[in-house]
Amino acid sequence: MWLQRITVSGLTIAALLVGPSAGIFVYAQEYWQPVNDPATEDYMRVPMPRGFSIQATPLEGPVFADFQGKTLYRWPLKDLRNGDLGDRRGQASTCTDKIATTNTGLMSPYPGGFELPDLDKRPSCAEVWPPVLVAEDAEAIGKWSISKRDDGLLQWAFDGNPLYTSILDRKPGDVNGGTKFDPASDGPAVRVPVGPEPNVPPAFKVAQMTTGRMLVNYEGYAVYAWKKDEPNKSKCFGDCLKEWRPMLAPETAQPRGVWTINERSPGIRQWAFRGEPLYTYIADTRYRSFLGSDVPGWHNVFTQRVPAVPPEFTIQVARIGHVLADSRGRSIYVYNCGDDAFDQLACDHPTTPQAYRMAICGGGDIQKCLETWPYVLASKAAKGESSLWSKVYIDPRTGHFATPNQAGALLVWAYRDRPVYNFADDKRPGETRGDGWGEFYGYRNGFKAFWLRDDFLDNAG
Repeated sequence: MWLQRITVSGLTIAALLVGPSAGIFVYAQEYWQPVNDPATEDYMRVPMPRGFSIQATPLEGPVFADFQGKTLYRWPLKDLRNGDLGDRRGQASTCTDKIATTNTGLMSPYPGGFELPDLDKRPSCAEVWPPVLVAEDAEAIGKWSISKRDDGLLQWAFDGNPLYTSILDRKPGDVNGGTKFDPASDGPAVRVPVGPEPNVPPAFKVAQMTTGRMLVNYEGYAVYAWKKDEPNKSKCFGDCLKEWRPMLAPETAQPRGVWTINERSPGIRQWAFRGEPLYTYIADTRYRSFLGSDVPGWHNVFTQRVPAVPPEFTIQVARIGHVLADSRGRSIYVYNCGDDAFDQLACDHPTTPQAYRMAICGGGDIQKCLETWPYVLASKAAKGESSLWSKVYIDPRTGHFATPNQAGALLVWAYRDRPVYNFADDKRPGETRGDGWGEFYGYRNGFKAFWLRDDFLDNAG
């Protein structure tokens, strides 16, 4: 038995190894970002209708918000297995007051026509996704236009996309209704928060990651910085250039805000972000990679980082990357669900029908669900709550929210207002046997491990 300190992807891990074939148990770590990092992503200023604003959110970056500060969403058209659903750009909203009663069969090989669960309580699309209505004296401006709904009401649209708010968002900065993450090909047609473009030079883009808003080049490859560089001065020359390619700025480029330009040699100019000269890693073979951060002294660059996870959580080195885990080292899972109705309502939140989750986690057997996919419990004294992480009370028999004094109620950790889980068959720290459990690898209806990084497998092969 011995204690060893290792560094992977810029993450320093204290690891206890027992014997030559033992796994790694992470009991302490220095997370990827400084705790309470105040840096937020800058954005391109755009004209907006009166009463609208831009909110800085911890995961999705800057988003448009209505006069109450509620995040605005669009419903982009998505090709499903047997058709498509969502709003067509430039056309009226397809999210109406009609209540769906059966599935469509568009998402799966089984046919449509099956009755949906909890019909006596099922809301309409417009109840879950209230349209952003236009005031009588409002006028279109910039990319903001006015669309007429089928019910005759006028609705705001941005860049041709009808806009909505989510009933799951309760305060400014909440983005519980949807995400900018690119859904899997077999996932449902999810809603996407709408916001201004990032204020980055044309050679760069921003990629949405679990750990923050990551800087990539125009092709999608990760951008890195080196701790040996000085502010706005590169020291990467000679052999260093065999592995690292500077992000060069054209002759006409000008510094702006946190973006500066350093001259490597006469006429050769390099971009720097917040004082750090920027590079790509020549060995990267996949987009949005963390591979370069495995090289000592190098790290990925983010326009903003997410808040730190609760301090009692750990980060484990799993088979294909880093996964978030509880205090015992057991991997944490999130549950995904979107029903196959024409309105594609989500079913992954405690306020939505739990029949889908019960079918996946225990074949409809509540007790089996609780044994196979137990909630990650939180103590009343546990700290680390943020706009992303919270503690909620759940009725374990129904899966719905409970009151603190309700008999049998569990206090559990929630991510984006949704409970997180362990998997009973994960016996050792770092195991992720439940990853992809459910329909279509857990994207449509099932469980996915909370991956912080998932590129080890590709880079190994």
